[in-house]
Amino acid sequence: MKNVFSRAVHTVTQHRSCKPLVTLSQMLRALPSGDRFIVYVLAIFVVIASIASVRAIEYKLFISVPAYGGTIVEGDLGSPRYVNPLLAFTDADRDITALTYAGLMKFSGKGKFIPVLAQSYTISPNGKVYTFIIRKNARFSDGTHVAAADVVFTVKRAQDQNLKSPWFQDWHGIVATAINKQTVRFTLPQPYAPFLQNTTMGILPEHLWKGISDAQFPFSKLMTYPVGAGPFVVSRVVQNAGEGITSGLISEYDLTASKNYVFGRPYLNGINIRFYPNNTQRTEALSQGKITNAYGIVTNRKNEHILGAPTSSVFGVFFNENKDSILTNIAIRKALSLAINRKQLIQNVLNGNGFPIMGPVPPGMGTTQTPIPPDVHVVAQAAQTLEKAGWVYDGNTREWRNKAKKLTFSSLTIKTSNVTSLRKTATAVQKDWQKLGIIVTVELYEKGDLNQNVIRPRDYQALLVGVAINHGQDLFAFWHSSQRTSPGLNIALYANKTVDSLLEDARTVQDPKKRLADLNAIEKDISADYPAAFLYNPKFIYTVPDNLRGVTLPIINTVSNRFTTVNTWYTYTNLVWPFLASQKMH
Repeated sequence: MKNVFSRAVHTVTQHRSCKPLVTLSQMLRALPSGDRFIVYVLAIFVVIASIASVRAIEYKLFISVPAYGGTIVEGDLGSPRYVNPLLAFTDADRDITALTYAGLMKFSGKGKFIPVLAQSYTISPNGKVYTFIIRKNARFSDGTHVAAADVVFTVKRAQDQNLKSPWFQDWHGIVATAINKQTVRFTLPQPYAPFLQNTTMGILPEHLWKGISDAQFPFSKLMTYPVGAGPFVVSRVVQNAGEGITSGLISEYDLTASKNYVFGRPYLNGINIRFYPNNTQRTEALSQGKITNAYGIVTNRKNEHILGAPTSSVFGVFFNENKDSILTNIAIRKALSLAINRKQLIQNVLNGNGFPIMGPVPPGMGTTQTPIPPDVHVVAQAAQTLEKAGWVYDGNTREWRNKAKKLTFSSLTIKTSNVTSLRKTATAVQKDWQKLGIIVTVELYEKGDLNQNVIRPRDYQALLVGVAINHGQDLFAFWHSSQRTSPGLNIALYANKTVDSLLEDARTVQDPKKRLADLNAIEKDISADYPAAFLYNPKFIYTVPDNLRGVTLPIINTVSNRFTTVNTWYTYTNLVWPFLASQKMH
């Protein structure tokens, strides 16, 4: 290599008047073609090494921060009809509503309520008056300011019985008052610690909705093209063409980042949401790369990442002692609960995406969970529980007998909804109970039929269902003795004065530590009474592309909760000096 350069120098140094740049050019031309090739290769290596060195220095001196840009394609189930916080009944409705509307507060990815449209709030010493100050930069997507009058208007429409809003019961009896343009006050009839859950309801712009009657409300164009204060704005809606039952149904939404969102413009430029009639088509779309995001399905495709989060749901078999007096025996209820192999059930029914439970409070709420019994010899454990209580199994008659009490127990009927997960769960429980010598029948019902003809009149021995606890962690409706009849949700018809007192206290006390102590006591006392065979807390599954970052999932109460932190999701990044990082991030 030394000879290569010496020959070139000897050739050109005779012309000392040449400029350095010309001299370099002449040096290269003077080299034989082979030597010149070597020089070019070396030069390329030097350039690459220099770039790599610079990049290495950049990564040491700079840090990566989210950048604006990029889109995702969400695969959703069903078709939205009421994109409005007051009438969003389905998951599809709630998804678009969550992306386009905002409330005074929201449930954060860290499990706490944080202000959104509200700048701050105060609670009176008696726990009955909540006062909110609205942010000065809170705007709807049409640019108008969010005012206290908008909040009052939204609450009053939710309280309108003719509208039949799912929020009606939550706001019943509460007085909303606009103190001034930016201050709204809520006066409750009695203290209610979980009230902040109510303030997550999206706020409507009064200037667009005030002239729309109850009869016209569900049919307003604003139901399809919403104007809210959320992180995204509707830019395009696609509806199915042609004839048939799907004609006119919305099949696609295009959303763009809102420049008016209180926390700043989201990093993503937009979200394309495509709607599918069933999970089969949605799974196929994810497998083929037609969508990038989907909840509840997994394809194990390359370049995808699976996120999981606990839900606020509790699934179990609830016993009705009023329907069958044999179920008043705690030994019977305990044995039925112990006989179920929860670990195996979760693996077979939920593909492992769940958590075993033995009590009424779902994991993730900070309580001390009731210990799960070993998943080996579960039937033997259950049989021993019955035998210790004086029960003896008669193999000839296939029944358990208690001579002292002159009772026999041989059969049980489980009633549940005719959906895949519950059908499989009922079959798994049936098999486990049959191992205990119990004849078990499973009856399946369509959802409406189950609610109307089974749950409402409390017509069941054993009811397999799931109940969802809201983010306010209020278990009152599910376990207080006053809620044993419809429309109450105490489907186990459970009555315990100590638990009643704890439930009442948990509703009024503001101190988080005291509320947690109440919840721990509720978990302990109810699980000890075995009013139900608690089974599992399902895990929420969300499939996202590898390049999507910033996704933090809270405890999931409804599937739309996955969008809680959507304004911080990003696919692009920039390198900046560390002292600039805080200015670049939301």
